[in-house]
Amino acid sequence: MKQRKKDNKKVIYWLLTGCFLLFIMVIVGGITRLTDSGLSMSNYKLITGTIPPLTDAEWQEAFDLYKQFPEFNAYNTHFELEDFKAIYFWEWFHRVLGRLIGLVFILPFLYFLITKQLSKPTIKKSLVLLALGAFQGFLGWYMVKSGLVDMPDVSHYRLAAHLTTAFLTFAATLWVALDLIFPKRKPALKPVKNWLVIGVIILLIQIIYGGFVAGLKAGLLHNHWPMMNEGMFMHDTVYLLEPLYKNFLENPSGIQFIHRTLAYLVVIAVAIIWHKARKFALSKAQKYAVNALVLLVILQFSLGVFTILYKVPLSLGIAHQIGAFFMISAMTFALHRFSK
Repeated sequence: MKQRKKDNKKVIYWLLTGCFLLFIMVIVGGITRLTDSGLSMSNYKLITGTIPPLTDAEWQEAFDLYKQFPEFNAYNTHFELEDFKAIYFWEWFHRVLGRLIGLVFILPFLYFLITKQLSKPTIKKSLVLLALGAFQGFLGWYMVKSGLVDMPDVSHYRLAAHLTTAFLTFAATLWVALDLIFPKRKPALKPVKNWLVIGVIILLIQIIYGGFVAGLKAGLLHNHWPMMNEGMFMHDTVYLLEPLYKNFLENPSGIQFIHRTLAYLVVIAVAIIWHKARKFALSKAQKYAVNALVLLVILQFSLGVFTILYKVPLSLGIAHQIGAFFMISAMTFALHRFSK
């Protein structure tokens, strides 16, 4: 039998398909969160949960189960069955998409492994991706569980962990694909690479705080810019809790303040990356990466401002989350292109 080339185009397409599905997953997850749909499926069935209720009796049974949990009693006692169906759809779609991503990662991986189309380094990297995906699924279950006990909302810590792991899984998948697309690399440009590393760290912290903002609905506060309410850069409500650090982990005003401030730091980091990169003769890919970062950070910052000013409408909230996704994509691509 003819020996197939290892790490071929099919493997690259597989990884990029995974990236695309993770992108869709994050969008659907954002819609699920912004429409308060995440606790509508009160029981978790890995296999049978793929099929939604089909008969009136099954829908009523699912609705009656939902009524037994805190979210219905705290917020949605006015719900009729049709209201419940609307929120159920997004959570069901989110979970089915998660299962689909799992299959898209596992089945082709096994096929490529059996047919010996993966090099040893790619096998190791793929196993890491599979572990990240499994951990992401666990975090989704762990997050939902927190809203089905005493509180009518999920833990903002678990929400941020679930969201951030999705971004990290995407970035890691994209990185492995880029390793195969660009098998040969030039020497690293350390001044640019070092600032890209700093930029990635700041952006990941910003994504974590984006999860905090979503989990505590902190975007509904201080709907002014560039100052918070009453013309204050740091509003009095930012430091209500004791000890002080809790304000930046559990106080919605404090969390929004950190999210606002980190946005400026991301812009500054990208500006420095652009300035440092200008001093070198760049390849086309490097130029594209830097220019994309500049354009995307301007767009993302603007979306953040409008999202706050208009009190997080669904369209802007989703657009802002998509912007964050494109930012982590551009950062990953740029870091790859400027690394050895």
